[in-house]
Amino acid sequence: MTKEKVRPHCSTSLLARLDLLQTDSLTLSPLFPAQEFFDVWPVLMGEAQPYSGPRTPDGREIVFYKVIDYILHGKEDIKVIPTPPADHWALASGLPTYVAESGFICNIMNAPADEMFKFQEGPLDDSGWTIKNVLSMPIVNKKEEIVGVATFYNRKDGKPFDEQDEVLMESLTQFLGWSVLNTDTYDKMNKLENRKDIAQDMVLYHVRCDKDEIQLVLPTRERLGKEPADCEEDELGTILKEVLPGPNKFDIYEFHFSDLECTELELVKCGIQMYYELGVVRKFQIPQEVLVRFLFSVSKGYRRITYHNWRHGFNVAQTMFTLLMTGKLKSYYTDLEAFAMVTAGLCHDIDHRGTNNLYQMKAQADRFYHLSPFPQTLNIYQNLNRRQHEHVIHLMDIAIIATDLALYFKKRTMFQKIVDESKNYEDRKSWVEYLSLETTRKEIVMAMMMTACDLSAITKPWEVQSKVALLVAAEFWEQGDLERTVLDQQPIVSMDRNKAAELPKLQVGFIDFVCTFVYKEFSRFHEEILPMFDRLQNNRKEWKALADEYEAKVKALEEEKQQQEERTTAKKGGTEICNGGPAPKSSTCCIL
Repeated sequence: MTKEKVRPHCSTSLLARLDLLQTDSLTLSPLFPAQEFFDVWPVLMGEAQPYSGPRTPDGREIVFYKVIDYILHGKEDIKVIPTPPADHWALASGLPTYVAESGFICNIMNAPADEMFKFQEGPLDDSGWTIKNVLSMPIVNKKEEIVGVATFYNRKDGKPFDEQDEVLMESLTQFLGWSVLNTDTYDKMNKLENRKDIAQDMVLYHVRCDKDEIQLVLPTRERLGKEPADCEEDELGTILKEVLPGPNKFDIYEFHFSDLECTELELVKCGIQMYYELGVVRKFQIPQEVLVRFLFSVSKGYRRITYHNWRHGFNVAQTMFTLLMTGKLKSYYTDLEAFAMVTAGLCHDIDHRGTNNLYQMKAQADRFYHLSPFPQTLNIYQNLNRRQHEHVIHLMDIAIIATDLALYFKKRTMFQKIVDESKNYEDRKSWVEYLSLETTRKEIVMAMMMTACDLSAITKPWEVQSKVALLVAAEFWEQGDLERTVLDQQPIVSMDRNKAAELPKLQVGFIDFVCTFVYKEFSRFHEEILPMFDRLQNNRKEWKALADEYEAKVKALEEEKQQQEERTTAKKGGTEICNGGPAPKSSTCCIL
């Protein structure tokens, strides 16, 4: 085996095609891109052991997240193996790991006899193809970081790879790295494209607050005879102080808040009021006209669907506001962080289509709604400095992604440990001082807060919860109808309107397996949040009573059906039924 240190790739453009490769097979093994925040949390919290395996020369973890196998002998084919096992033939020898770790180009002239790497012996496929000689080299990006490994097998003429092959393959590897393995850039481009698409869709849906609409909230024409843009901030502040509902009219500080009695415009005004209550309008110099336009535009950015509409978006933000202020969780967060968290609540479901991400994937929709941005032209963050802006966007990304229930189940034990940890402190002041400086723990608590906010309808008073649950169910049933007609598949029970009578039973299960944990732990964490848990338990009792009532009716119908079948069977057999058993025969006469 020959080895040499990785050389810089040539910078000239190379229009290469795979049929130029004089080799039987090419395997690409890309390395995992940078980890997401929720992958790092378990390590930072001590839930998982830090990575102790091999690393690239610049210190990054070597984990191959897929294998791309270009078969260039016999019938040409491409196979992609996601999350390949360690014993996959392309990885089992240890050669790709060695190349990624060392940065060497490895030219193995006689693979079966090589002592350092043990390649699979015997045929690898039905054609009888075996490994004879191997050329493996790192794939390097423009930053000279190793992002994967390319391994070439068997020169077509049967000879070992030579130095000329190394030069050619290295150039081809550069092209392959650009075209196949640059997944980070590709994903970023996709996200930017998706955001552009969403922004265009929002414009098509006329989300921007126009000159007449803003007068519904900020009536400067009526009060001052001019447009908001021509007014001073003090003038706008005076008008808003008069037209906003204040904190008490609609109970925005209360966990029992209900939007059912509010108009959508009143919710816009309540949203503006929350920013004033947080004290962020003056502190972060939010232009008041921009704030009004932002709230109005966000409200219009939600589609007019059954449940995941503007009312839901506002409810999530209001619950976040209440957790921070009434639940006393604000003590752990700065004003800037609270600003970001409430804004994330408002924006978290913009452009929701009324179907979940799984349906969007199956229907081959071109984007998901969970990273929908608010309109950039209505930037309430415009006066933040660069560091503040980056921090706010980072928190909003975490908060919005955290509403995915799949991540909720991953972070539950970490949150529970934080709650347990808080009980080790004698007084809240010392605990607040500690947690306020713990970035990872604060992010986990914030993520769990978003889950509590997203599910908060289940904690409302029964007269509210029972109505909202029907809205959620109706939207689920609409998706189930689409799955039948568009995807031609049977929906799950919760999305099958033919199983609507089972809603109470489903609600009890949802409360038990999803909701109870988050509200129970938050009530342990801060006793001020106990009202949410208490109402959750009360709602469970109500749903359980309805579920039991339905089960009793079903059982009665089944028993009646069984008795009817028994009577029918008995009649066919010539036996009459009397009082649930065979009728006694007369012992004194017989009618012929």
